[in-house]
Amino acid sequence: PFVLDPADVPDDADLVVVGNPTNPTSVLHPLRTLERLARPGRVLLVDEAFADTVPGEPESLAHRRDLPGLLVLRSLTKTWGLAGLRIGYLLGAPELLAPLRAVAPLWPVSTPALAAAIACSSDVARRAADEIAVHLVEERAHLVGALRTLPGVTVAGEPSSSFVLVRLTGAARVREQLRLRGWAVRRGDTFPGLGPDWLRVAVRDTATTDAFVDQLREVLT
Repeated sequence: PFVLDPADVPDDADLVVVGNPTNPTSVLHPLRTLERLARPGRVLLVDEAFADTVPGEPESLAHRRDLPGLLVLRSLTKTWGLAGLRIGYLLGAPELLAPLRAVAPLWPVSTPALAAAIACSSDVARRAADEIAVHLVEERAHLVGALRTLPGVTVAGEPSSSFVLVRLTGAARVREQLRLRGWAVRRGDTFPGLGPDWLRVAVRDTATTDAFVDQLREVLT
């Protein structure tokens, strides 16, 4: 499920937006698939906000300069939990960036956000982020394995990022029961295309995952 097929995109589409990894599915689309979406006369915007959660970023287009109309959006807030600072950057050809710069507000980034961006881009921070991504693979596998032992719970696709998407009957009730027990999961029905039976679960350390899954099992039974 949630596999990207370039044939599903209309030929006359002049703007295509793709997340990679996609939120909330956590699915990582192959580089070759994304390349097929680029063509003259079209802007291809790839949201790589969660790309640094994937070790080595093998499917990233951030380094590409040969694809027409390519814009790559990156975030500095995901790995480091800096969501409130709203700091990131956009990569693309000058002719694509110029119109965006022309309509940007005069002060688009706060001083604390700039300081955080510098800190997050240091060599030390980049090495730490790489290590976090490697650990995340093990922690995600632990979470997915535990979730798949629960009756009625389906993990969507093959997750590649710091969260997983699950489907279960009565997700709204389950989410509320988890909240009352001190656990927060993201509702899925606010994402276009998903219904009320979806929840997004964050990847955490194995001890936290075990405690969460125990609580989820109790809620389900």
